[in-house]
Amino acid sequence: MASEALKYVIALGCLHYQNARKVRELIEAAGSAEEAWLRASGERKKESLAHAEREMEFIAKHGIATYYYTDNAYPYRLRECPDAPVLLFGKGHLNLNEGKFVSIVGTRSATERGKEMTRQLVLDLAARVANVTIISGLAYGIDVAAHRAALEAGIPTIIVPAHGLDRVYPHVHRQVAIEALAQGGIVTEYPSETEPEKGNFLARNRIVAGMADAVVVTESKLKGGALVTAYLACDYARNLYAFAGRPNDITSQGCNALIRSNRAMLIDSADDLIRDMQWETVPKENVQTEIEDLFVDMDSTEKQVLQLLRRAEDGMNVNELVAETGMDYAQVAASLMVLEMNDFVKALPGNMYRSKK
Repeated sequence: MASEALKYVIALGCLHYQNARKVRELIEAAGSAEEAWLRASGERKKESLAHAEREMEFIAKHGIATYYYTDNAYPYRLRECPDAPVLLFGKGHLNLNEGKFVSIVGTRSATERGKEMTRQLVLDLAARVANVTIISGLAYGIDVAAHRAALEAGIPTIIVPAHGLDRVYPHVHRQVAIEALAQGGIVTEYPSETEPEKGNFLARNRIVAGMADAVVVTESKLKGGALVTAYLACDYARNLYAFAGRPNDITSQGCNALIRSNRAMLIDSADDLIRDMQWETVPKENVQTEIEDLFVDMDSTEKQVLQLLRRAEDGMNVNELVAETGMDYAQVAASLMVLEMNDFVKALPGNMYRSKK
């Protein structure tokens, strides 16, 4: 898109507070973004153009990619949505169209179980499905767990923030964002100087939902951004999935409600999602070989303990492992220490352990 035309698209977005429907209607009615801006009136008109000019300088200085809604590179899945952004800003090694796209969302106050389910889902998708990309919003809890798992698995991950590309929010996830730039990237509808205000988080959820083939809710309370994303996924006719939890688990009540209302399909693992999406997979024998390779440098005690933990979704107590293996407490404890040091298991409160691989 020519820089002059781009400038007026940005100016219109600023003038109408990123109201995508309004901006698109004005451009289509006027025939061009420049003509639509010229027809506008009001005190903010001059300010919007000045902001657009600053944004053009920011784009040039930082190598920002732009995606206008009629461009071939614009994500075609998102373009299908009636409220899709007119313009996207992107940074990183971005491919917004090829492959399988899975958005994973959930509560900010995620449990360890929720984070681990998210991690295992991503690792299994990466192992079983070719060319899969993980999308989320970099928030605390499930979002950042999904991004970290994608980085661990070596597959692309796309961050969709609620602000411009001149900042990272929350700041503590800055390193995750930096790593994502080399293995996916960041996409937003907001120009620089945009603060991460509450309304922006709700608005960005439509991008998270709209860019995906499938949306997964790992954990969610009865209210929150994850459920907004889930409802948008339904509106956009995206396949929606959720992990069930116990009725008294606050962080699973939203997921249970989605399943109970038939909005989301219940899944227990990546296999359920892959089967329902009818995606071609890497043969399971290859995955099993990789799993067996993990055991090469372990002694028989460590192998037995890890195999038991891999079968126990909620983890096992040390005393349970002692009873199952028939070993003494010291042997099991020593094996767990080695497995934890090598990042095969995770220690949990209450002397519990869960497999990580």
